[in-house]
Amino acid sequence: MLHTNLSVGENGHLYFANVDTVSLAEKYGTPLMLLDEDRIRARMRTYITAMEKHFGEGSKPLLASKALCFKGIYKIAADEGMCTDIVSPGELYTAKAGGFPMENAYFHGNNKTDVDIEFAIDSGIGYFIVDNREEFDKISSYSAEKGIKQKILVRLSPGIDPHTHAKISTGSVDSKFGTAIETGQAEEFIAYILNDKNTELCGYHCHVGSQIFESEPFCDAADIMMEFSAMIGKKYGFYAKTINLGGGFGVPYTEKDPKIDYEEKIAEVASHIKNASKKLGIDIPQILMEPGRSIVADSGMTLYTVGTVKSITGYKSYVSIDGGMPDNPRYALYNSEYTFLIANKANAEKDMTATIAGRCCESGDLLGENIPIQTPERGDILAVLVTGAYNYSMASNYNKLPRPPIVAIKGGEDRVVVRRETYEDLARLDV
Repeated sequence: MLHTNLSVGENGHLYFANVDTVSLAEKYGTPLMLLDEDRIRARMRTYITAMEKHFGEGSKPLLASKALCFKGIYKIAADEGMCTDIVSPGELYTAKAGGFPMENAYFHGNNKTDVDIEFAIDSGIGYFIVDNREEFDKISSYSAEKGIKQKILVRLSPGIDPHTHAKISTGSVDSKFGTAIETGQAEEFIAYILNDKNTELCGYHCHVGSQIFESEPFCDAADIMMEFSAMIGKKYGFYAKTINLGGGFGVPYTEKDPKIDYEEKIAEVASHIKNASKKLGIDIPQILMEPGRSIVADSGMTLYTVGTVKSITGYKSYVSIDGGMPDNPRYALYNSEYTFLIANKANAEKDMTATIAGRCCESGDLLGENIPIQTPERGDILAVLVTGAYNYSMASNYNKLPRPPIVAIKGGEDRVVVRRETYEDLARLDV
């Protein structure tokens, strides 16, 4: 099977985290999102242990909230000793509501409003990842008003092409994120910040992209960040205590995707940074990373009920389900590939090729095309694997469809951690 938390039972059903997915669909209804909590915790521990081992004491991972955000994920992160990054006041509010310690939270975003900044500082945010001068000025002035010295990192654009999808590449010179090193603007910005008395500059941040399976883009980014730190240190006397390399390690969505050993990749990046520090004659800073997808993606699965099975003679076949782009917009956005199974026929041969169609009144509402699958019938349960990241967090109510619940599985026991939206919920804000 694609991942180790998947198996097929003697009854021919697909099992996820050692629980029969067909029985879960019967119990909770569909669409249904499942999370393997034990796997999430194990992956968090992998990052925590590997980063401290290879980068040194004080280096740590931050859970990337945008991959999956609900109160329960922050309880898990706090339990395991993870920090977190947040990219909106809504994520901040959810983290607080989940009991996450705000001093361990880092606030991202390329356009934080004045209200966002005030809310974050009033909430005791640990760090801002500062994107631009206008934002910095507001952080400085409000910090002075509150009588605090706010800790910050500055987001830089290292000019790296990680050879990933253009829409999830974030480190190029002309990205909307951060301040470019290549143009000289980053140096100007740092010089400006170093004259400020209301903030504490702790270091630098970069992020080159997502779904990366090799260590090279991170090593390239680390080179640029370390060289920048050394240059600023020599000219202005400030050496970064912290460098945040962002997130982006990939996850196999299909059998053709490469497998990845996260500790091995972290060790490769760490070795590269140690060599760079010797070459540049500077100390190794605290290293942060921001795993999101690689923490939660393969800990997730979505179950649907098959409705229409339609074959157009001489063209293609459609398998229509009771969800679609509102709960998983990634195919519509990125042409993202997935692995599909009929959960109640998981041991059968994939003897049909079909387009998986959602229920929306939208021709682009598809989850995949030319998909090999077991021939389904109305009422069968379709499982889409590896949906833990950027599915629920990107879900919408398009066509006024309620969002699915999230059911977590821990130690073989299942429980609702996000309830299914109701029709009443959909109209709750209407006046």
